Amino acid sequence: MINLLVVDDEEGVRRSLKKVLERDGYRVLLAEDGSRAIGIVGDNPHGIETVMSDYRMPGIDGLETLIEIGKINPEMTRIMLTGYATMESAIESVNAGIDGFITKPFSNIELRAKVRECTLKKRLKQFVSEQVFAEISKGKEADLGLKKQKATVLFSDIRGFTALSEKLSVEELCEVLNVQYFSPMDAIICEHNGTLDKHVGDSIMGVFGAPVTFEDDAMRAVACAAGIMDEIGKINSELSEARRKISIGIGISTGEVMAGIFGSSRKKEYTVMGPTVNVAARLESLAVTGQILICGDTYREVRDHVQAEDIGPITLKGIERKIDVYNIRGLKENTP
Repeated sequence: MINLLVVDDEEGVRRSLKKVLERDGYRVLLAEDGSRAIGIVGDNPHGIETVMSDYRMPGIDGLETLIEIGKINPEMTRIMLTGYATMESAIESVNAGIDGFITKPFSNIELRAKVRECTLKKRLKQFVSEQVFAEISKGKEADLGLKKQKATVLFSDIRGFTALSEKLSVEELCEVLNVQYFSPMDAIICEHNGTLDKHVGDSIMGVFGAPVTFEDDAMRAVACAAGIMDEIGKINSELSEARRKISIGIGISTGEVMAGIFGSSRKKEYTVMGPTVNVAARLESLAVTGQILICGDTYREVRDHVQAEDIGPITLKGIERKIDVYNIRGLKENTP
């Protein structure tokens, strides 16, 4: 059963919404104000799928409430209810990343339909990277067509995943992957304006420079990798069970890629392909626990901002030419 949290300072409204939404199979939780709602979500950050909050409430208002809840779990669907149909409040909600906006008074049919619509949109967005979704939302589908361009590709993978799988139950393994690995690592990629390309098993692929290009794509990829390593260390230090701790290796490569939409009429995806992707994947396979390996082209773009060890030209599996490889030991203080 899906958990849905209703936040409203009027008891009658809370009870009415609970009665309506339970007809659609939701388990409805109630909170009388923003502070209580934030506390409920904080106690169960991954057990609630949708939060619906009134806009005008004493203390923390609805927008602030939903923003704070989004910080706890960005995957949660957040819907604003308001009796004040002002353009300002609507714009505020959209800019804050709120998933839906319903104006009071509304019919029960309208409410139930809006909740279903917002939940579906939220789920569909999670199947497309944020940058790609943003380009499509702006009507720039044409810009996602196949084209050659420069990009930096990052691969992260868990070391000893098979052994980890043997130690944990299926349920525990899923929790480790989703909560301790994919969620925080994906967030760091997005924070560095990278495109979260895909998950392949326990591997994460991020792209910097496609579909949106910046001058410092390579540096943001390396800074992202350093942030991922720091976050993994923090997560592991807070775990009481050694068997749940994970370790990773990262590979990064910069060069020409073919970027765009690949696939058929049945399934399409925006991604990048080419030798640069292959090199990044091979470097990730070569990296030992806690290591960030980058190619020579990446190093030449970031060398003023990193502390790196020259490992030398290496022949990687399936790649005929030798690749200059560097081990990132840290970022310099002047890193942007």
